[in-house]
Amino acid sequence: MVSNLFSNYLEAGAVILFGIGFTMLLFHRNLFKKLIGMNIMDTGTFLFLASMGYISGRKAPIIVDGVQSTEAYINPVPAGLVLTGIVVSVSVTAIMLSLTVRLYHRYHTLNLDDIYAMSRHETEDR
Repeated sequence: MVSNLFSNYLEAGAVILFGIGFTMLLFHRNLFKKLIGMNIMDTGTFLFLASMGYISGRKAPIIVDGVQSTEAYINPVPAGLVLTGIVVSVSVTAIMLSLTVRLYHRYHTLNLDDIYAMSRHETEDR
């Protein structure tokens, strides 16, 4: 089992990163820490996809010297998924940061429990 862990260290690192991010997302009440946890989860996912898409001894899928056999090249789909995921992750992070700033300006805190309590008092006062 230990030998499998050492030979699959990238996958193990990806699972550890995902676990760290997931626990941050679950247990922290601060919105900024939740956002950092979500980004760590994304990084673990991207690392896992990239490590599964890499095949040792193969080259990028660019035809060179007339070699057209698929056994000579890696699969480009995981790399495309990682690039697309990074773009989506940056966009979601930007939106979440802007919403966090708006919430901070309105409630003067980033603690979710406090924000929830203040928003309930606002709706009860109406």
